[in-house]
Amino acid sequence: MMMNRVAATLLVLCGWAFTPLAFGATIHVPKDHKTIQAAIDAAAKGDTVLVQQGTYTQSIRLKEGITVKSAGDDSNGNIGLKRAEDTIIDGGGAGAKGPSVMMAEGSTLDGFTVTKVGVFDQKEYEKHYATQGENLPDEKGAVGVGKNFPALAIPTVTAVVKNNLVHDNGQAGIGCMGKGNASLISKNVVFRNMGGGIGISDGATPTVQGNRCYNNLRSGIGNRNSAALIVANECFDNVRAGIGMREGAKPIIRGNKCYKNQRAGIGCRMEGTSPYIEDNDCYQNKMAGIGCRDGATPFIRGNRCYENTLAGIGSRDSAQPIIFGNKCYRNKEAGIGTQLSARAFIAHNECYENEKAGIGQQSDAETIIGGNHVHHNKLAGIGFDECKAGRSTILNNKVVDNTLVAIGIHSGWKVRIAGNELSRKDGLPPIVMVFKGSEVDFSDNTITGSGVAGIRTEGVVRVVNNKFKCPTLRKGGGPPQFAVWGLPGAEIVFTGNTVEGWRHALAADKASVIASHNTVCDFWQVGIRITEPTKPAVAIGNVFKTNLDHSGVSISGTQGIVEDNRVEKDVEKK
Repeated sequence: MMMNRVAATLLVLCGWAFTPLAFGATIHVPKDHKTIQAAIDAAAKGDTVLVQQGTYTQSIRLKEGITVKSAGDDSNGNIGLKRAEDTIIDGGGAGAKGPSVMMAEGSTLDGFTVTKVGVFDQKEYEKHYATQGENLPDEKGAVGVGKNFPALAIPTVTAVVKNNLVHDNGQAGIGCMGKGNASLISKNVVFRNMGGGIGISDGATPTVQGNRCYNNLRSGIGNRNSAALIVANECFDNVRAGIGMREGAKPIIRGNKCYKNQRAGIGCRMEGTSPYIEDNDCYQNKMAGIGCRDGATPFIRGNRCYENTLAGIGSRDSAQPIIFGNKCYRNKEAGIGTQLSARAFIAHNECYENEKAGIGQQSDAETIIGGNHVHHNKLAGIGFDECKAGRSTILNNKVVDNTLVAIGIHSGWKVRIAGNELSRKDGLPPIVMVFKGSEVDFSDNTITGSGVAGIRTEGVVRVVNNKFKCPTLRKGGGPPQFAVWGLPGAEIVFTGNTVEGWRHALAADKASVIASHNTVCDFWQVGIRITEPTKPAVAIGNVFKTNLDHSGVSISGTQGIVEDNRVEKDVEKK
């Protein structure tokens, strides 16, 4: 006894003390109490209420620090855990006036079915499903808006909700609301609810992990003015997005699967909404794999977006996404698409085998497109549809082996194209097409192919310090094969370029042309050919290397300034 006292004294003097481990009591339902609520009322902090299988038609309000758990092991049933399928909290249907389950600080709900809190309206659901939720009011079923209440509520507390089945309810399934709410929502199955599956709002910061959310009238997981960590969930076949964000939400969304939703796999909208979206699989959605609009500013990194009905990643309506390092393939529209005044930074993505463009721009978008690998798309590698005032900078991309053009630019665009590798094998159309009403600067690109042209232009182009390579020179007749092909009305500045193997380095008809200080070799008959220029043509200081009796410059029609051009023997070809 004396030694024990001495040891205890020494421990206290050393600053150590032991608190005996406290284990809470287990209260059984219906053995100890007939109802779950009666057992909760009798429980103290740290206690567990263990509920046997059965249907309990009641609403429950948990207390601080207690656990309410269904009896049984964690063996699987048809949808989730068998014990959750067999232990049911029934909200009573149309007469429900509030949540069937209300969590408390530090409480846990583990392994229940929560259902019939209100009525799941199948006809209403089918109506909105058919229209992809287009006519569904924003407030209908939104957690924390008006009189909407979820079946299972976590209001301004931190709690654990896991292993539950939440389905066939009249509004949202699980609602997580309020500042200071850092709850864990894990391994639940949430489906057939007339709101979202899991709704997060009003400053909540929960971790939402490993849930399955499907057949909900709104998003599988919805975020409004909140900052959740959303990890490894499966969201599919919801009427709106698989995961949706609005009103300033800033979640981290990582490692989720979002597929076959009626709208986007992951969607964000509204100014101030700035999620971090990383390493998700978004596929077979009826709209974009990942979509942003209405001024949202997401960071979209390292995702895989494929087989979606619209773009793999789409932005519109003044959205400002950063789209970095994603794979977008086999989508019905573009791999990555921007439109309607969106401003996007698009870098280091791989876009391939899309039905239209690898990267597509529409309607006055503003984009920076850098370091992407864009290949084997069925129309353009990078495409610009007609607009009024679009702007784009295209830097250091590899755009190769697309079925039609590497880059196609319609009217209304001002584009800078610099440092890119652009190529396609022989055939039609040209590698780059510039349409009337567009203005494009080309610099320091490598353009390779044996087709009709490297650049075909009806618009205004400035082509400076590029390399044009044509592996197979087409001699004599047949289709054209020009490094730059100027059509009537074009305005062309062509200077400082190296051109190898094309029939003509530059061929222009009824266009305005300035060509200076280019080096042209392995051409056929004429290096630069200008016919009926609209202004006096200028050809100064060009060098033409050939071992044949070919001429450097040919101008027919109005003469211009032709000075200091020379034809040299191509020693390297000897």
